[in-house]
Amino acid sequence: MTFPLAPRSYLRPRKGQGNAPVTQVEVFFDLVFAFAVTQLAATLYTDLTPAGLLHTLMLFAAVWWVWVYTAWVTNWLDPRHRPVQLMLIALSFLGLLLSASLPGAFAARGLSFAVGYVVMQLGRSLFMLWAVRGHHAGNFRNMRRIVIWFSLSGLFWLAGGLATGLLREKLWLLALAVDISAPAMGYYVPGLGRSATADWNVDSYHLAERCAGFILIALGESITVTGAAFFALHWDWLNFAAFFVAFLSSVALWWIYFDNAAERTADAFAHAADPGRIARAAYTYLHGLLVAGIIADAAADALLLHEPGAPASAASGLMILGGPALYLLGNGLFRSRLAPRFPPSHAYGMLLLGGLVLAAPELSELALAAAVALVLVFVAVLSEILLRRRGPGVRQPAVKP
Repeated sequence: MTFPLAPRSYLRPRKGQGNAPVTQVEVFFDLVFAFAVTQLAATLYTDLTPAGLLHTLMLFAAVWWVWVYTAWVTNWLDPRHRPVQLMLIALSFLGLLLSASLPGAFAARGLSFAVGYVVMQLGRSLFMLWAVRGHHAGNFRNMRRIVIWFSLSGLFWLAGGLATGLLREKLWLLALAVDISAPAMGYYVPGLGRSATADWNVDSYHLAERCAGFILIALGESITVTGAAFFALHWDWLNFAAFFVAFLSSVALWWIYFDNAAERTADAFAHAADPGRIARAAYTYLHGLLVAGIIADAAADALLLHEPGAPASAASGLMILGGPALYLLGNGLFRSRLAPRFPPSHAYGMLLLGGLVLAAPELSELALAAAVALVLVFVAVLSEILLRRRGPGVRQPAVKP
């Protein structure tokens, strides 16, 4: 594959372990995906069926994959250069198109969603090829493989956009299988071999800050969903109690991730022997579970605010319990990649949530949500206590696949 040569290097300068700042244009790009989080939560809330859950999960996986690959590219490229800024602005426009297509992606807007996704993934990767050719041989070889993988999945995305009904689901599931398996396969291509995580040249602190920033944006959007739903209601003590419980859950989710555990994991990430391998598992894959949990929790909050006194049904109980459980699982697995074991606080919390499954049929949505919020606060407090007992300092992580 031949490709033109960029007139200069647009790569970020690497100094020691990195720690390049997150730029304003990266934050601007993230704001587009804040809209995507709101759209996904609304899509899930309006279709609490097995098909609706599957569709939302598929759309979320695509949205997360677009965002996290862009985070990787800006980990290598310096957005202070004008061509990189313009690339991110173009991606922001396409991301807005993608986000606007989400509610109708399995209906009339399937093709616009597919086109937005494929153009973003391939366009960004081709730009990266142009930017690194002659300036970073390892990244150039890696991006050649990535372009081939995205070209393959893009065929299924576009074919699914043209198809309808069950055929669209099958084609898009196949496309997602190709995309999601690619990093784990090292982007293996016959004749080009596979990528090695040791060659990925990750700025650990930058990628950790980008992912933490997206978690914060997702939490902010969940609060926006809560506030907008509460504003539209007649205010009485029951609705106010539901509003308080929803806010308390959001605070607990923030506390569990950010209260000094995020800094410890970022430090451990930076001091790892193979940061690329940790970046692939802990930040590329596992942070997706965290964001998915926040989106499910936001949909549950909207449901709770509209009918707090209703008995917890199978669908509402799944939403109220499932989002926090997925969040704890994702955060626990994330931290276990950078620490000796799965955090006990998260294991206890998941056990308590499992116990609430048995009690859910006897509870109202408000009572169940209040019990879940108390479990999350318990996890946050216990997690902080255990971290303080460990004391300060960076520990070398046990790198796990």
